[in-house]
Amino acid sequence: MNVTDPIADYLTRIRNAQLAGHRIVDIPASKMKKALTEILYNQGYILKYKFDDEAGIQGTIKIALKYDSKTKVPVIRELRRVSKSGLRQYASVKELPRVLNGLGIAIISTSKGVMTDKDARKNNVGGEVLCYIS
Repeated sequence: MNVTDPIADYLTRIRNAQLAGHRIVDIPASKMKKALTEILYNQGYILKYKFDDEAGIQGTIKIALKYDSKTKVPVIRELRRVSKSGLRQYASVKELPRVLNGLGIAIISTSKGVMTDKDARKNNVGGEVLCYIS
């Protein structure tokens, strides 16, 4: 299967798995997706993840989704792709977006790697705004 926008595919797979109530989702791996997964884990949006380098050419990422223990509502309320392949969205340090007044995160691809908007501000770098997560 040829995917033109792998990051949008990544976000959609997580979104669909949550809607279906799945606990684990498998996603074809890439360096960018591994970086996104680590950020989601570090920010507390997913339970855990495993990079399976045996499967396929690039390997896969197994992500254990996180749900509220009482209400069974997914922790990730919204995943939104910002910079699309047809229209890239870049932001300087001063223009970096705030998601839900700092309650959500924006994931930025910078010259120093993929990081959250908070880390990008700390490192004083701008870059391509990949997606919003809240």
